[in-house]
Amino acid sequence: MRLKCKWTCFFASLISLACHNANADITNSEIHKEGNSDDVMVVTAAEQTKQALGVSVISQKDLSTMPPRNDISEIIRTMPGVSLTGNSTSGQRGNNRQIDIRGMGPENTLILVDGRPVKSRMSVRYGWRGERDTRGDTNWVPADIIERIDVLRGPAAARYGDGAAGGVVNIITKQPTKEWHGSWNSYINAPSHSEEGSTKRINFLLTGGLTDNLSVRLYGNINKTDADEWDINKKHQINPNSVSAGREGVRNKDLNGILRWDITDKQSLEFETSVSRQGNIYAGDTQNNNPNQLVSRFYNDETNKMIRHNYSITHRAYWDNGLNTISYIQFEKTHNTRLNEGLAGGTEGRFDDGSFSTIKYNNITLHNETSFPLTIVVPQTMTVGGEYNHQKMKDPTSNNQSVEEGGSISWIKDKMRSENSSANLWGVFIEDNIELTQTTMLTPTLRYNHQSKSGSNWSPSLNLSQELGDYFSLKLGIARAYKAPNLYQTNPNYLLYSRGQGCHGAGGSCYLIGNKNLKAETSVNKEIGLEFHNNEGLIAGMTYFRNDYHDKIDSGTKVVGHAQGGKNKFANSNIFQWYNVPKSVVEGLEGSLIIPVTSTVNFRNNLTWMLQSKNKKTGDYLSIIPKYTLNSSIDWQTTDKLSLLTAVTWFGKQKPKKYDYLGDKATDSSTHQLSPYAILNFSGQYQFNKNFTLTAGIDNVFNKRLFREGNSTTLKNPVNGIVSVKGAGAATYNEPGRTFFVSTKLSF
Repeated sequence: MRLKCKWTCFFASLISLACHNANADITNSEIHKEGNSDDVMVVTAAEQTKQALGVSVISQKDLSTMPPRNDISEIIRTMPGVSLTGNSTSGQRGNNRQIDIRGMGPENTLILVDGRPVKSRMSVRYGWRGERDTRGDTNWVPADIIERIDVLRGPAAARYGDGAAGGVVNIITKQPTKEWHGSWNSYINAPSHSEEGSTKRINFLLTGGLTDNLSVRLYGNINKTDADEWDINKKHQINPNSVSAGREGVRNKDLNGILRWDITDKQSLEFETSVSRQGNIYAGDTQNNNPNQLVSRFYNDETNKMIRHNYSITHRAYWDNGLNTISYIQFEKTHNTRLNEGLAGGTEGRFDDGSFSTIKYNNITLHNETSFPLTIVVPQTMTVGGEYNHQKMKDPTSNNQSVEEGGSISWIKDKMRSENSSANLWGVFIEDNIELTQTTMLTPTLRYNHQSKSGSNWSPSLNLSQELGDYFSLKLGIARAYKAPNLYQTNPNYLLYSRGQGCHGAGGSCYLIGNKNLKAETSVNKEIGLEFHNNEGLIAGMTYFRNDYHDKIDSGTKVVGHAQGGKNKFANSNIFQWYNVPKSVVEGLEGSLIIPVTSTVNFRNNLTWMLQSKNKKTGDYLSIIPKYTLNSSIDWQTTDKLSLLTAVTWFGKQKPKKYDYLGDKATDSSTHQLSPYAILNFSGQYQFNKNFTLTAGIDNVFNKRLFREGNSTTLKNPVNGIVSVKGAGAATYNEPGRTFFVSTKLSF
């Protein structure tokens, strides 16, 4: 893609930039010993990035004292700037909420496991308004196996390239050890309302040394979360002709192994392989809330399963002169098997028949980065790196849409269109952590990427961290981030058909087809923050951020042609393509306050306040997220063995999208907002001895429940062609009620 900003703009922007800190958080895997000599501290570029302004860390203790019901997204959502939302503002697939960082949407959140990308969700069909029937990629690693989770936002995330415009979630797992250790973990919960699904899971972890140079890690996991009852929302749905399903259930099975070879004291080679299976337990959801007898028949059955195989080889080297390298090759293979769904009109997103088909998605990544210290006037650490990514998909179902009713499109085949699509992406980057003074750190970064479909893209960034005396820090940042089009958006063989819904007032029926000339989405992310800290552990800070979003990809509003032929009143359909929306903007505030009340009591708070998140052309919202989110917790270590945690989250009002399926302004119930609400959780953890720990608690103590009333806009009666709209506004998801849980850990 062409770089729109001139070089003069780039250099001008560098003057106002943002933020890396030189004091790195060193993990065990980055401390290497040579004989009886002192430890050698190795500070990687990724560790330096963790000290940036928009970075939060979820510790192992956080995960164990308030374990998630099923998906770690429930914990990640308590970080500043993070919400849970669907892929789009339509509210379709409303209970399949994923991580949304700073209002940029789930598609702009990059998920990593141990620094390597996870993109299995890309194998799920991409709908008219960006919907995917997916739970996302945050559930491939069980919570008990996680060492920590790094959440990076804004300019801190931009250096990671494609898909990180909103932010990055890096899930760090427990690594192999020389000594033998193991654990057996279990979790069970009991909802106080029988119509809500319960969860049971067990997993194990085993790690230790096979020889002086070989160590191994092995873990396995089995998890089942039941689906909500099919009629959980029946009394609350706005449209009596539709059924708003509750939360679907999940079956997880995971098996993972790592073999680490310590070639020398400062070089290692890791071989990792894993296989995971995620199957759903169907709760009755369809894309447009349009059930029939076939849909009802499959309630409580498995209607889709995703099997992910992952293989990787990682080499790490740390040298006496301070130079270190990290290289890996990863092959991710996903088989997404699901019941066939319709691609047209009222049957879009509803089961067509009782047959299954499989979408195959392969993702290969090669990555290398090298860091080394140098002194050019002042001390600095330079990092250079490169990455190559190849993604390939074979979808035998989504590209077979019939053109019989809507008519033929002259530039694509009526039948037997190709099932295959692919794209290549490669990039190089350079980053320099410059210690201008003992209190000033400047970090310029430049990344170049080229994608085979959307072309080239430059992503410069600059970060500044300045200590202001003993108690204050000023941090600023600016970065240009991007996201390449996905394989559905650029594929001319993937077309969707509508009898009117979504046709933007053009009249009659229409097609939406892929556009191979799409540009990559880009954003200029800016932030500025001031933090106070003292020697007693008191921390208070506020950050302002603004993302100016360019070329966001959306379903088309301009007719690019007309189909020929077709049947009855649906003949000669208008043709739309995916296109780039010129400008959008996301703006908000993030605040934090940590008060060490006593040596055993910590009071922690963070606030996210969204000032705006909208398409500048239409004024519509980019996501259905709370106006504000305030997370507060009190952690009390009452004794050496007993700790207590009380956590509450306040969610501000949530607004629905402004425009309905037809491109007209939403009216009546479709404009209803979701009122503010709060969720209080409580847990206690008791360590009986070094081998056994018990955790128990209550989620949603005061039993605040929300019910899904429908999509944000739904057709009143699509069967008889009446196009009046009666929607649920922002009430597009379920918030489960009071739930009791018990978790145990047996270790040696």
